[in-house]
Amino acid sequence: MSDANFKPETIWTGDNLPVMRGMNSECVDLIYLDPPFNSNRDYEAPIGSKAAGAAFKDTWTLNDVDVHEHGELADRHPAAYAVIEAARLAHGKGMMSYLIMMAVRLLEMRRILKPTGSIWLHCDDSAGHWLRTLMDAVFGRDAFRNEIVWQRTSNHNDAGRFGRTGDRLLFYGADIEREGVRVPLSDRNVKSKYRHKGEHGAYRRSDLTGAETRTGEAGEAWRGWTPSDIGRHWAVPRTGSYAAWIEANLIPGYRSEPSLLARLDLLAEADLIAFTANGTPELKRYLAANPGQVPPDVWTDIAPVNSQAKERIGYPTQKPLALLERIIKASTKPGDLVFDPFCGCATALVAADQLDRDWVGCDLSPLAVKLVDERIKRERGLWGGANALDEPPKRTDLGDLPNYRTHKHRLYGEQEGVCAGCDTHFPFKVMEVDHELPRSRGGTDHPDNLQLLCSHCNRSKGGRTMAEWRASG
Repeated sequence: MSDANFKPETIWTGDNLPVMRGMNSECVDLIYLDPPFNSNRDYEAPIGSKAAGAAFKDTWTLNDVDVHEHGELADRHPAAYAVIEAARLAHGKGMMSYLIMMAVRLLEMRRILKPTGSIWLHCDDSAGHWLRTLMDAVFGRDAFRNEIVWQRTSNHNDAGRFGRTGDRLLFYGADIEREGVRVPLSDRNVKSKYRHKGEHGAYRRSDLTGAETRTGEAGEAWRGWTPSDIGRHWAVPRTGSYAAWIEANLIPGYRSEPSLLARLDLLAEADLIAFTANGTPELKRYLAANPGQVPPDVWTDIAPVNSQAKERIGYPTQKPLALLERIIKASTKPGDLVFDPFCGCATALVAADQLDRDWVGCDLSPLAVKLVDERIKRERGLWGGANALDEPPKRTDLGDLPNYRTHKHRLYGEQEGVCAGCDTHFPFKVMEVDHELPRSRGGTDHPDNLQLLCSHCNRSKGGRTMAEWRASG
């Protein structure tokens, strides 16, 4: 992993691809992206809203992307290329164009994401199935964690089918921070499980034994009841959150008691044991000790931004702060770096700021800088404002690379004297070192970006990428 080569609280205006190509590898903890969905719609913020002027077209053709990137994917990442080809055959050039745009950016996101980091991609069912396949190809299927459905709107009718009410969140990367995302148990859950009332509120009963018999205290009788009689053993909690709650609130020093039977006596004295009709002891587990539950993969408890919401600014596809707060809490700790490459009205950046995370973002519109300044100032008062940049960062993680021409001997040996352009063998003196991805397009002098061309092919290629040059001739 490397240090970031940019300051936190930075927003770049412009295309996010050259920005990401200029970022150091493995320097970001969380990437959240809410890109265009390929919805075949145009979006525009209403006049008079804070986001007035924000607009984008979400219809894709080959004229909207650098189609030469498609050819480069065939060499750089065959799995992603195969997904795009399948989409072209199944859906046509519109889906193909959209996935080309996404694939080249996802590959850069994989490079800049730390091995311990996570990425969350927001989409809907317009292209979500293809994006998940593309994410599998780029990040690896073992990195997949969840496809979460967020209910963004109430039930409504869609002609000829069930109502479309949910967006998708494709989550890849590290395990979640469970304690950061717990929510209170639902009323339904409480009513169905915590049916008893006691001195400390509602409680449920749970078993004090575990499967199979054991020797020692775990199998001895306590108050006339022996677990081995039914093929089980005592399993009295000494670790875990409930034991900690018992010690903190009811029985000081409870967890330091080594004797299992003595802990049973302590629980009974504190009225934490109930007996069934046949005399079986059970543990009272109070609702007050429950830390809440980790949400399932269907989120219905976060409302969309309604017309009266304080946070509403009128941005065409604005997402609620609560949604981003949950994502950021699930995948980062305070001080971690959050990156949003399609930051729009900057909800992810505002949420990251409120949660004491570092953040950076990028958007085609300079309005994003204005919106994040206004929103964060509103939340925490006087603020210096975002560091607004137009120029991409320059990588500093490659070390002091030697002049790229010094690789000529190595490349001549690796290519066995054959030009990468015309596939012809040439003497050493005729060959020239070339950048596969030109430096003007974000390429570097790293050895992986170098090749040998004969002098004729090098002149012919000029400042184009290899794919562009091959497509031209």
